[in-house]
Amino acid sequence: MKFEELPLAQPLQRAVRTVGYENPTPIQEQSIPSLLTGKDLLGIAQTGTGKTAAFALPILQRLLDSGKFRQPKTCRDLILLPTRELAIQVEECFKQYAQYTAISTACIFGGVSDVKQKNVLIRGVDVLVATPGRLLDLIGQKAVTLKNVEFFVLDEADRMLDMGFIHDIRKVVGMLPGKRQNLFFSATMPKEISDLASTILSANPVRVEVAPQSTPIERIRQELYRIDKRRKGALLKELLSSHEEMKKVLVFCRTKHGTDKIVRVLEKAGIKCAAIHGNKSQNRRQEALGNFKDEKIRVLVATDIAARGIDVDDVTHVFNYDLPNEHETFVHRIGRTARAGKEGVAISFCSPDEEQDLRGIEKLTRVKIPEGDASVFEKLPPPQKETPESEARNNRGRLPKRSKEEIRADWKKQRDDYRNAQKGGRDNRQVGAGQDRRDNRQNAGHSPLDGESRF
Repeated sequence: MKFEELPLAQPLQRAVRTVGYENPTPIQEQSIPSLLTGKDLLGIAQTGTGKTAAFALPILQRLLDSGKFRQPKTCRDLILLPTRELAIQVEECFKQYAQYTAISTACIFGGVSDVKQKNVLIRGVDVLVATPGRLLDLIGQKAVTLKNVEFFVLDEADRMLDMGFIHDIRKVVGMLPGKRQNLFFSATMPKEISDLASTILSANPVRVEVAPQSTPIERIRQELYRIDKRRKGALLKELLSSHEEMKKVLVFCRTKHGTDKIVRVLEKAGIKCAAIHGNKSQNRRQEALGNFKDEKIRVLVATDIAARGIDVDDVTHVFNYDLPNEHETFVHRIGRTARAGKEGVAISFCSPDEEQDLRGIEKLTRVKIPEGDASVFEKLPPPQKETPESEARNNRGRLPKRSKEEIRADWKKQRDDYRNAQKGGRDNRQVGAGQDRRDNRQNAGHSPLDGESRF
């Protein structure tokens, strides 16, 4: 099937040709015909499968067919997303697809002033892309109302749940009109997400699943390097310096402090890079992402806040500098590469305390990640001697389980040792205090107490 065979209006067909689409992806081919008939949809798809076009094109077509006009401080299509970056990118897609129509779009998110966003909403918009927090804030300020929503899209639902947006989502759903078309997309479908979907969708929604749940894209070649935490920076620097084919690289780290530290290490090596995380302002994050898209920098270092919010073409390599605590996040990280039919490489670093996470990831993805080239370790500085503190930290999660009786006995021993230490301290203080009193009396020329001698 080709896009020209789909029942889309001429302005949309022209926009599709402009952006270079020829053949729809599986999720687009399965979703668009059903959505054009007005049915609710439950979509399970990996990152990079083309799901944005799968719901954007039919929604735009139905907006054109309805013949209705937007009203002040309202929207006709509401799309909820978990992160600012993802919201901006989805709105950009809608603008591309609607460029030859009169359909208006707007994007609202937190972290920036709301003045411009409220000004845009005064006249009303057709398509509103929003993050939950800022949307509820503007609803509370009566800058926008949801009474005219005809289409509701909840994207990245599992990520919404992970980020604690479940209560905000329920508030938004409670404000929507009863008659509407609902679209629910998630990369994974645990029980909590399934329960949420049942409260939003109709009784018999169309279900589209284009890939097994939590299975990485097959075109991604993976490598694993087992290395202690202290040498991860040196390994990353060596791999980037010795492989020129690593032209557009994403590095994922667990912490904000860790991303800044990686950037300092790479900058000292002369590698152009930038970091994005929650402590960066929206302008700084957009600037870093724009420089990465335009290839002004070679490496972008990010926390998991951007794991599903980065839509950049031609990413050649993804590094898991730290393995994620949530195993399903691994799928979304490596899904940043191997897009649009191209191949990609995902390289993971695993320290001793991350072995348990590695086993969980391999169990979830049903893939045994092969070891990388061991010769690179010869170029790294030797491992530093472990201190008791670092050794205990590296052994975290790998200690053998103890029985309740062993734990209770250990606790009693620590309690008894503490009590004995306290008792010994009291005895020593009493003896010392008595000797001090005797010395003071003798120094003052007083007679000794009963039973004492001056000599």
